[in-house]
Amino acid sequence: MHSSLKKIGNSAGILIPKPMLAEIGAKAGDSIDLTVENGRIIMQLAVNAPRAGWAEASRQLAAEGDDGLVWPEFANDDDAELKW
Repeated sequence: MHSSLKKIGNSAGILIPKPMLAEIGAKAGDSIDLTVENGRIIMQLAVNAPRAGWAEASRQLAAEGDDGLVWPEFANDDDAELKW
């Protein structure tokens, strides 16, 4: 498929047919990541939820009793000697 770049302010845009977007699971309004590799522009869906699944994993750790502190809490015994 051939297309042309359209001037949009100081940038450029391209119209991408809906069936082509559907092939990567994208639709108008989705966030995408753009990279350049070997002279080609690569477009892929952006990961919008970097912490997806953390809440469930935390609940599972708690259920298994594996949610204790890894680092102990530090005492304040020597704080009086600190100079501010």
